[in-house]
Amino acid sequence: MDVFEEYLAKIDDADHQERVVEILNWVHETFPDLSTRVAWNQPMFTDHGTFIIGFSVAKKHMSIAPEGLAMEQFNKDFEQNNYSFGKKMFRIQFDQEVNYDLLKKIIEFNIEDKKDCTSFWRK
Repeated sequence: MDVFEEYLAKIDDADHQERVVEILNWVHETFPDLSTRVAWNQPMFTDHGTFIIGFSVAKKHMSIAPEGLAMEQFNKDFEQNNYSFGKKMFRIQFDQEVNYDLLKKIIEFNIEDKKDCTSFWRK
């Protein structure tokens, strides 16, 4: 997780930084076989060189990007959790609860769906 230190140090709000650390640690502990890296100024997790999920921080929320296919798969879950979302990412406000069960399902979906993927992004 040291790879994320420089990124995390740039988060000015200590509470927001703590929340991001909590979520990134949860992903790392839940999916220890995923690799970590920072690319496009985002902490991300990869599997065999292919993108699984990425995170970014804004003033009032954290954006979580699992790619478009996963977004389509789970869009009803985003609505049920009152997470705003677009085609390739969803947002969790810093004052909202994190649905870790949903996050786990999304990551598991991407790992399984991309197990034979040979490129970084889906084609």
